[in-house]
Order: sequence, then structure tokens, then C-alpha cells
Amino acid sequence: MAVRLSHVLPPAVLLVLAVVGILLVVLPAREMKTAPDNMYGIVLDAGSSHTSMYIYKWPADKQNGTGIVTQHDECHVKGGGISSYAGKRGGAAKSLEACMQQALNKIPKPRQRQTPLCLGATAGMRLLDIVNSTEAQRVLKEVETKLRSYPFHFKEAVILSGQAEGAYGWVTVNYLLENFVKYGFIGQWLNSGKETIGALDLGGASTQITFETPETVEDKSNLMELKLYGKTYKLYTQSFLCYGQDQFLRKLMAHLIKTQGVRSYVLHPCYPRQFNTTIKLGEDVFNSPCTKNYRPAKFDPHMNVTVVGMGDYDWCLADVRTMFSFSNCNYSKCSFDGVFQPRVKGSFMAFSAFYFTYSYLTRLTSIPITSPNQTAKAVRLVCGMNMAEMVEKTKQEERYMKSVCAVSNFVQVLLTQGYDFDEVSFPTISFQKKAGGASVGWALGYMLSQSNLVPAERLGLMKAMPSGPWAGILTLFILLLIFALGYILVIYRKARTNQDLV
Repeated sequence: MAVRLSHVLPPAVLLVLAVVGILLVVLPAREMKTAPDNMYGIVLDAGSSHTSMYIYKWPADKQNGTGIVTQHDECHVKGGGISSYAGKRGGAAKSLEACMQQALNKIPKPRQRQTPLCLGATAGMRLLDIVNSTEAQRVLKEVETKLRSYPFHFKEAVILSGQAEGAYGWVTVNYLLENFVKYGFIGQWLNSGKETIGALDLGGASTQITFETPETVEDKSNLMELKLYGKTYKLYTQSFLCYGQDQFLRKLMAHLIKTQGVRSYVLHPCYPRQFNTTIKLGEDVFNSPCTKNYRPAKFDPHMNVTVVGMGDYDWCLADVRTMFSFSNCNYSKCSFDGVFQPRVKGSFMAFSAFYFTYSYLTRLTSIPITSPNQTAKAVRLVCGMNMAEMVEKTKQEERYMKSVCAVSNFVQVLLTQGYDFDEVSFPTISFQKKAGGASVGWALGYMLSQSNLVPAERLGLMKAMPSGPWAGILTLFILLLIFALGYILVIYRKARTNQDLV
């Protein structure tokens, strides 16, 4: 039996190979391109008040060197921004764990090693760097060590400059509006041929304005050039540290205390009439580099002060204007605080706290915010409302409503007197939170620029075999099949003959 098996096994193997080979060769074949898998990227937006994680994805075959990026997922870190963990070792790193675990679950394991991971810290860390550079670097190093422990391609954990933050926000806005490229009806990405629009960002500790300009940028620190989708863009960008929503409110409170004196209560013209709250002079007002110019020579940082709301629009507006300096310009034109700015050009998108201010104004007054006059009218109405009325109309908590009048006046002065939007240019501003299903901010623009650094993968190509070699290989497999069948037949006949003889 063993002899018979050893005789039958080789031709049987040849028979199977021949059948499989013939099937593979005769199956229909045509030339076609196959798309590679998606690539992924992670950006941690470490803002002054909180950290958000965004996961992006794009086809591994990129368009003109820049990935066609879409938002895949997002996660909001619980607690404050990483700058709030100054002096609290391990806190900043631990705060990121839940969101990083979400990233592990959302990104396919085979792609994780190739996924760039970046953390960009903004104005909160810029302020900490001013106050205590050693502690700022310690927090960054702690966060970097934590991020390196995950199976992603860690690239950097850095404090972004204000100009970079503004420029990346501009990229996000124009990308989401398909001003760089658009997806055509033929299923390909095409140059859009559209004009870009400017970006207005208002965060917790800084505000940014960025737009494409044909004018000479007199202060070269305001000039940035970005190359995206094969084209170079010349941008004017400026970031104003301490002019974010939270730090502005601190400065305003510090100004009121300085002008009224350090005492047990302070009158706040922007808070709703009859609304009172209590603050601490240190942690709520003067423990910030943004309020150092208002800081009394002597004060008790633990002292409690009662803030009494007055609900006075004109008084509020006058105090808000003192936060800006519109003199001492050493250039042909300036926005405020001696900062050069060319004339605003084209349309703009305002997002982040700009959007929320706009949303509150329209919900509270039903007045369309499309001109300086309408804005002033809406703000005046809001400043005259009491807290109960504001809470009832917005369904928001008092802690959000108490500052709507102050922030609305701030936005009004910033846009009209600071950036010089007038009755003609103001209507070009659109206030938005999201566009194209993605959050508007600097993180997507940052990922677009980072994707330039990721090698593009070529399309896989499935090729049909030329007819000559195809026919030759098919003939070879057929001959192999005939030989295997013939060999098995010979063995079978020989076995039958031996059996008959026995």
C-alpha cells in the first residue's frame, strides 16, 4: 500500500496544481487601480480652558502633496487646559488618557504606527511660558512622555505661536469651504478656482485675524506663506495675546477695581442689573500676566470682593474701549496697540467664541447681526436685560449669561474699531461653529500641513497579462494536467495488472 501511495502522490499533486493554475489563468483579468487604505492623524488642541483631540483621515494617495483630510472622530478632555496643571505633577498627562484610549479604539491597529500624533498648545501655555518658563517646559515634557507611550508616530508637543495658530485656522476655514480643491462629479478632486476667505478666531486667552492680502505687509512678523495643493498663499496674520474672551474679562475686572479702588464691592456696568457674585482678587483677577498693568501695589489675593451688576450699556462700552489703544501707530495703518494691519479684504468666517457671542445675541434679541448698527442695537438690548430674562430665553446657566453684555461689547469694538469692519465689509462676516461636518479651528489646518510630511502611497495596479505569455502559461498548465492524468492512468493500469497476476 505504501508503494502504491508513493506512486500516486506526485501525479496527484501535479494534477491539483494544473487545475488551480488553469483556473487562475482563465479567470477574466483587466487593468484597474485599487485605492490604498486611509492614513490617519491625531491633533491635540491644548487650549487655555480645555484640550480637545481630533482624529483625521485621508486617502494614502494624496492630492498635490497634501492629504484630502476629513474629521474621523473627536474627544474633549475632562478638566482644564494643560496649563492649569502647572505645579501639579502628572495631572496634565493623566488628563489625556481617556481620549488617547479612544484613539486606540478608532484607528485600525495596522495603521497606528504610521499615524502622526501632534499636540499644539496655544495661548494658555504661551502665558504660562511668560510667567514660569521652567514649569511650562516641564508640563510639555510630561505630556510628550505620555504621548510617546502610545503606538502612534509621535511628532511633536509644542507651544504654537499666535501667528501659526491664526494661519492654521485660516487653512481650516478655506479647506472646509472647498476654496482650495473640490470633489468633482467625475469623482476626482479638482482645483476650485474660488477666492479664499479670512479667518477670525476668538479663544480664551488670545484672538487671531488672518487673511490673504495683495498689499505689502509692512511688519514681516505678520507675514506667512503656506503651500497647499501645489499653490503658495501669502497671508497676513496677527494674534493678540490677552485679548481672548477669558483674559479680556479678567482685564476688565482689573480695570474696574483699579478705577474704583480695592474695597469689599465693585460696580460692574456690564453685568445684568441686580446680579451679584463674589470673586477672589488673586485667582479670579490678578494672578495673570494679562492684568499686571492693573495690579495694585498692595492687595490681599485671598480677599473676597462682591461684584454688583449695573446693566449699563454706555458705561460698559466706554470701559471696554479702554482695553484698546488706537494711537501710536508707526506704520501706514494699524488695528490697535500699534500693530500693523492692511485693509480687510474679501469675506471672513468668525468662529469659536465669536460664534457663541453671535448666537447669544441673535437668540436674545432676534436681531440679525449683519452690520455695525444692528450689532450695537442688539448689544444695547442685551445689556438692558435682567438675568432671569436671559436664562429663560437661552436656557443657559447664569455663569454663561453674566458676561454676554461684556463680551458682546468687546466683540463689537474689536471688529469695528480694531479690525475696521464697516457697513460695507461687516456683512461679509459669517459666524459659524462647524463647516462640512468638521469643527472649525486651527487643528484641521495643522493636520493638513502635517500631512505634507507623510509619504504618499501609490495606487496599487492590477495588470492583465499580455495575450502571448498568457497563452503560453495556459498551454503549460494543460500539458501538465495531461501528463498528470496520463501518469495516474499508467499507475492504475499497472496496479490492475499486478492484481490480476496475483
